[in-house]
Amino acid sequence: MASMLLSRQLTCCLQQNSRLLVFGHRCISQAAAKIDVDFDYDGPLMKTEVPGPRSRELMKQLNGIQNAEAVHFFCNYEESRGNYLVDVDGNRMLDLYSQISSIPIGYSHPSLIKLLQQPQNLSTFINRPALGILPPENFAERLKESLLSVAPKGLPQVITMSCGSCSNENAFKAIFMWYRNKERGHNNVTKEELESCMINQPPGCPDYAMLSFMGGFHGRTMGCLATTHSKAIHKLDIPSLDWPIAPFPRLKYPLEDFVKENQQEEARCLEEVEDLIVKYRKKKKIVAGIIIEPIQSEGGDNHASDDFFRKLRDIARKHGCAFLVDEVQTGGGCTGKFWAHEHWGLDDPADVVTFSKKMMTGGFFHKEEFRPNAPYRIFNTWLGDPSKNLMLAEVIKVIKREDLLNNATHAGKALLTGLLDLQARYPHLISRVRGRGTFCSFDTPNDATRNKLITIARNKGVVLGGCGDRSIRFRPTLIFKDHHAHLFLNIFSDILANFK
Repeated sequence: MASMLLSRQLTCCLQQNSRLLVFGHRCISQAAAKIDVDFDYDGPLMKTEVPGPRSRELMKQLNGIQNAEAVHFFCNYEESRGNYLVDVDGNRMLDLYSQISSIPIGYSHPSLIKLLQQPQNLSTFINRPALGILPPENFAERLKESLLSVAPKGLPQVITMSCGSCSNENAFKAIFMWYRNKERGHNNVTKEELESCMINQPPGCPDYAMLSFMGGFHGRTMGCLATTHSKAIHKLDIPSLDWPIAPFPRLKYPLEDFVKENQQEEARCLEEVEDLIVKYRKKKKIVAGIIIEPIQSEGGDNHASDDFFRKLRDIARKHGCAFLVDEVQTGGGCTGKFWAHEHWGLDDPADVVTFSKKMMTGGFFHKEEFRPNAPYRIFNTWLGDPSKNLMLAEVIKVIKREDLLNNATHAGKALLTGLLDLQARYPHLISRVRGRGTFCSFDTPNDATRNKLITIARNKGVVLGGCGDRSIRFRPTLIFKDHHAHLFLNIFSDILANFK
């Protein structure tokens, strides 16, 4: 009875919210007609500077409880929808950052509201199970409908997690267990291994390593932090591990003008990878796996050619290292393919692929051979959240129905073309324009200029994000369309013209 009452209350509330979506907006494209209602605003509407007085007051309150210095402003998510984020001071901004690249189909999407209105889904949202021991009856079915329906090539196994860091951290563990099992020859674990692991000593705790790349970001937990090399503030004061760090190619732009130089740069980095694997082996430290992002995101939106990744995959295979592709930020369709590594055109692109952000849940796909050989080896209380799988299944339906992968390619082309035009007009402010799909970025002269441009854009009604030392990155939703790109470009052109 209580469940039925709560269901009716929730449905009533959501129906009221869904009615609110109809007012004050325009039809944004023919594709939008395929969804229940048009839910995007006409454009930005600014009432105060950002952060405004209400945000500043809330910042003061929060800062009394915790360090809130990273907070940009406080949001009104009830009024935010589509590509637009509304803050608590009533400012409506075109959001090209989308919660650090984690909103797949916009704010308050009608399909997700409808999903929450359905009484049969209520239990999934209010009863969060310990999935490793007490999963719901439909858990396997939900995984097939959601994650496994978009599984990367050759990776039929999946384990869900709650965030990107724990996805990578547990993927490392799976790789180390796989490698030790190979070395052990699938024999039984010895008494010495069982006893030595309890005091953090070999052979129970073997001296294995993950090879990572300078500029990479893979999370802030202890193992992930050893492979993260994007900003010093992430790592300062934290003990770490002696794991190898290879250089990531620093390409020159425009690419067509520096073909030979970029090929040489990539060859240099690949040679260093092999040298490090051999060097660490001589130190009795085995490189069990290599982790890499298809596009280094937090570290500055650093790209490499598809050929670079194909050759790196071959190096991993040659030396018996697992190849882990971190798609936490690049996965979910923003590059024009569901997984950015699909651009490499490989039949066997990875042994393990991690995900989070736009995928609604964290976790990793892997080959059968990386499957834990005993319970509780890859484990935590929640192991993700079934409600996120339910939402992801609906997100995937919307992506397919609205052809949003092609949209990302098309809208990304409009955005990139416009950025190249701005670069030609304002080369003293914009350089190294680059991108794949809507996953675009450019460099500014320095950190101060970058931060000032982001602040001015925000006060003009556009939310942008920074990355690396001096880059501005674009992480719009998958429903970001050509006209949103042109709207931004017009606003930003004015900003650049008046920049002092």
